[in-house]
Amino acid sequence: MDERKVESAAAAVKETAEQTQTVAENAATAAESAQVAAQRTTRAAAQTSVAAQTSAKAAKTTAHAAVVTRDSAERRTELAGDRTILAAERTYAAWVRTGMVGLAGGIGARKLLEGLVPEWMIMGQASVLMLFAIFCFAAGVWRQIFKVKPHAPDIARLPGWLLIAVNVFLSLVAAAALYGIWIERLR
Repeated sequence: MDERKVESAAAAVKETAEQTQTVAENAATAAESAQVAAQRTTRAAAQTSVAAQTSAKAAKTTAHAAVVTRDSAERRTELAGDRTILAAERTYAAWVRTGMVGLAGGIGARKLLEGLVPEWMIMGQASVLMLFAIFCFAAGVWRQIFKVKPHAPDIARLPGWLLIAVNVFLSLVAAAALYGIWIERLR
């Protein structure tokens, strides 16, 4: 009986050893899995850190882009104001140029058409051209009297008083030429 007990104890020890071996193998496998998981977690943490840095850089770039966009919008507004002023000056120049042509045409009509057409037609044409010249000089400064303020221009406007003074002078010249044509006719 002792032998049976010994055999039974040996079998139990053997079975316990096999179970311990299996548990040890399972523990080793679990440790390896835990080590792999730890490595993956470390890699994931590193990638998260890189992603955070990239996000921070993107945020800085976006903030800079917002400032540039705002500055760009302000610059476009300034340029639009500049274009408005330059367009007003071109319009003024066109009115003055047209008035000068009317004045020259009115003065020249008297001498060029003399003897070709009746005197009343010459005087009518010269008068209409001179009156048109005065109208053009007045229309040229109309915009200076009723100003449209552009938004934030970079360039300065021509002084309104100067444009008005020049056009009043040109209107007086045209009126004097008209008066001279009519006085000369009456002589």
